[in-house]
Amino acid sequence: MIIYGTALLATCHLLGIFLGDLLGHALGVKTNVGGVGIAMLLLIVARLYMQQRQILPKLTELGVEYWGALYIPVVVAMAAQQDMVAALRGGPVALLAAAITVLVCAGVISAINRSERGEHEPVPAPLLHDNPLLTEAE
Repeated sequence: MIIYGTALLATCHLLGIFLGDLLGHALGVKTNVGGVGIAMLLLIVARLYMQQRQILPKLTELGVEYWGALYIPVVVAMAAQQDMVAALRGGPVALLAAAITVLVCAGVISAINRSERGEHEPVPAPLLHDNPLLTEAE
């Protein structure tokens, strides 16, 4: 059954690549535009649709979760295929975009970390009288 999750991912991936190629052609560039992102969105939509209809077996869901966990490494591997030298020759826009992205990510992570800090533990109120159980035991 886990293989069905992989088959669902493969179907979404092929559709995403096809739609990414169509989008690239429509924009006038000869490359895939967002195919992997489209594929992952299709996978999310398909999974939610199947869960709402209760036609997604648990083992198939595990296969989908497995590939969902691998999403970031797949995107990093696909980004490594891009021609960074050509991007850098295109001007300082690529460097500026990278620097801004790093700064925004650092700011968002910092904000999330600050918002998740728990409140300080309240100091327990002092006892007004001694506990009778403690005084008897002495």
